Amino acid sequence: MIRGWYTGASGMRAQQWRLDAVANNLANVSTSGYKKDVTSFKAFPELLLRRQDDDGVYKHPFGSADAAPIVGKLGTGVELNELFTQFTQGAPLETSSDFDMMLEGKGFFAVATPYGERYTRNGSFILGKEGYLETSEGYPVMGENGPIRVKANNFQVDSEGRIWINAAYPDDPEVMVGREANQWEETVLLDTLKIVEFDLDRYLEKQGVSLYRESQTSGPAMTMDMIRRPKVIQGFVEASNVDPVLEMVQMIEVNRAYEANQKVIQTEDSLLGTLINQVAKFG
Repeated sequence: MIRGWYTGASGMRAQQWRLDAVANNLANVSTSGYKKDVTSFKAFPELLLRRQDDDGVYKHPFGSADAAPIVGKLGTGVELNELFTQFTQGAPLETSSDFDMMLEGKGFFAVATPYGERYTRNGSFILGKEGYLETSEGYPVMGENGPIRVKANNFQVDSEGRIWINAAYPDDPEVMVGREANQWEETVLLDTLKIVEFDLDRYLEKQGVSLYRESQTSGPAMTMDMIRRPKVIQGFVEASNVDPVLEMVQMIEVNRAYEANQKVIQTEDSLLGTLINQVAKFG
């Protein structure tokens, strides 16, 4: 009976981990570039039960002569196996802002932070006070030659992540307002967005504000070449890949599973109390 307590408690703890992941996913359903957390569980080692009252005599024509024939297996609980990030593609959302970009395919933007280089799928960028392309938290977006410095209305990003500026009006970006792409007569390649990949991106560690850092399991960041890099779309951001309906259904499942494990513990406690009272009565 004591084993039943621990089995039920392990189930409650597992559902708590699952609930935390679902709640975090729902809280970030509107966060650009957010990737949902997924939990997976594994069972504790099972106990192998054998009959202890057999002496090895054949009791069936084709039975076993084992001194303790196997009865079956008994589960002893469950534990969290891993909490990983699912990097499925989110839907494109048009913003019409030159500073917003999304990646269509596998890859990450590189961002410079005080703690080292970090990586993100959130392409909702802004123009910083010093003219650098930055995240909403003020971290510079990295190009292959370093931080990217641009002027409003005077740069374009092509599908390969190359950043072009109009050489005819480099110091007067307001002149470019309303001009079509084919009216750019003289363009100069400023830099190329630094886009990286990992051997096992599902094991990247989340750092908050849509940033990730590499781990020993994910492997180091590797800059993607032009052939393999994802398509860059300017004027769009990638929506979260969280399905709110699915997450709500999972939350209901978690609550029911948690309550079921609670009832297991309550039942075990009641049975143990009854057993103790009966032993005391006839002892």
